[in-house]
Amino acid sequence: MNERPSQAWCGIDAGKGHHWAAVVDETGATMWSKKIDNDETAILAALGEVLDLADEVRWAVDISGTASALLLALLAAHGQQAVYVPGRTVSRMAGAYRGEGKTDARDAYVIAETIRHRQDFAIIRVPAQLGADLALLTAHRSDLVADRVRMINRLRDVLSGAFPALERAFDYSAHKGALILLTGYQIPADIRRRGRARLTAWLANRGVRSADTVAAAALDAAQAQYTSLPGEAVAAQIVTELAVQILALDDRLKRVDRQIGEAFRTHPQAEIIESLPGMGPILGAEFVVAAGDLSAYADAGHLASAAGLVPVPRDSGRRTGNLHRPKRYSRRLRRTFYLSAQTSIIREGPSRDFYLKKRGEGCKHVQAVIALARRRVSVLWALLRDNRIFSPTPPVPQNNVGSSLSGAAPA
Repeated sequence: MNERPSQAWCGIDAGKGHHWAAVVDETGATMWSKKIDNDETAILAALGEVLDLADEVRWAVDISGTASALLLALLAAHGQQAVYVPGRTVSRMAGAYRGEGKTDARDAYVIAETIRHRQDFAIIRVPAQLGADLALLTAHRSDLVADRVRMINRLRDVLSGAFPALERAFDYSAHKGALILLTGYQIPADIRRRGRARLTAWLANRGVRSADTVAAAALDAAQAQYTSLPGEAVAAQIVTELAVQILALDDRLKRVDRQIGEAFRTHPQAEIIESLPGMGPILGAEFVVAAGDLSAYADAGHLASAAGLVPVPRDSGRRTGNLHRPKRYSRRLRRTFYLSAQTSIIREGPSRDFYLKKRGEGCKHVQAVIALARRRVSVLWALLRDNRIFSPTPPVPQNNVGSSLSGAAPA
């Protein structure tokens, strides 16, 4: 009878409908390989089988999103921790093994072999209730924003084919009054017949600000086109439907933003995060979701590295000093710091001063914003570490310990 090994490695190729898990021993031999339905009963049964194979099992998955949420929750509930192996790493490691075929079973085996050889992958931590709520809300908001961008682009495309002067007259992504106008008027002749005074009154009755200005711009556009184009009536109908849908979507976004704000402000350090200039409740929630448990980062440098704000060298031969953005980092975390930095330079303050200093040193806009984002990581880290609100005036460092993270850096 074979002796039970002390350790085994389980790689899981995760999917929406099912997962495939493969377990290898210390020699790399496959001990167990099976397809697992994405169902609680099936996952628990597989979990029991795998745990019976060795005294200790190390787990890894290639997806840490919604597809593996139930799997990760069940692992955590049974005291098991999983690490995240990026798909790019799995693809590269696959080339080190025989065969060119790609199957779920082979991918699971490669994941298991990868964690058997490497110990540096990040542990996936199942979020608490607040983290899970914010993750769902922010993901939903991102989907709604993407839908809005798509509909705005479609609206402009249809309008430019039927009434190009009106398409150029407004920024429909930011002008609610222009969208309200399109729910009633999309054809030049109709706008001219209505006239400026009655069109202004129609817009004002629907709560449009600066209704006279909107009416004047629409009338100017109508005066620039007297030709009726083919398909004008159908285009007007499509434009109306799109405008109505975009306005409804804006209302949904407002409700989701309120939900995110209310949920985020229940976080014990929400006030600290939001005190950093440029970091409102939406970006604050994005930070909480993207960063996860801050205890996973040893210092501000590790957090900045996770956000892709610490360049890595790519030297070769005599070519040295080539620093580039890393390939493995959290795009969401980087976006959060970049957008908050970009927002913070709008107003006077240490952030704007630092940005202008970098521009004066010859940095381009994006380079200066990235440099500012990196400094803000240190500031936010120090604020959260010391549990204090941001102040433009840096505190006096004590015994010169932690002065570089005390808030003296711009924020």
